[in-house]
Amino acid sequence: MAGRYATALFELARDEKSVDAVKADLDAFDTLLSESADLNRLVRSPVFGADEQRRALSAVLDKAGIKGLAANFLLLVASNRRLFAAHDMIRGFRALVAKHKGEVTAEVVVAEKMSDPHLQALKDALKSVTGGKAVDLNIKVDPAIIGGLTVKLGSRMVDSSLRTKLNSVKNAMKEAR
Repeated sequence: MAGRYATALFELARDEKSVDAVKADLDAFDTLLSESADLNRLVRSPVFGADEQRRALSAVLDKAGIKGLAANFLLLVASNRRLFAAHDMIRGFRALVAKHKGEVTAEVVVAEKMSDPHLQALKDALKSVTGGKAVDLNIKVDPAIIGGLTVKLGSRMVDSSLRTKLNSVKNAMKEAR
């Protein structure tokens, strides 16, 4: 279901030549979702009716400056009682945009927000791994990994998080007994 919504939105955005603007707005909304427990509860909870979700979402979108096709799409999704799948729809849209542009998307988990020079260095390193393809980073901040980062690029995954390293040491200590 999320794929159908993402495909429909992508085709509309492509026809209106606003793919980048829609992607930027959806990325902003996705960031809001990940940062706000209340918004996440509104989106995921079946307790709220379609009208309640739509009114609350409209206020959030206005405040965040998300307008146009992306805002209309999210409001339509709320009206259709599919807002719980918004994150999957956004991920599907990103994948379609990346395929359209010949980009590769990397899922990155970090312990804290990365600085611009570090982001650029990571993009450059991943670009060299992908044979020169542009790399779009989908960054998620998760303090539970303590330090380092995990990168998933296609079927490859690199986990250099401090949590994983500490777990390896803990397991080695258990085996040494």
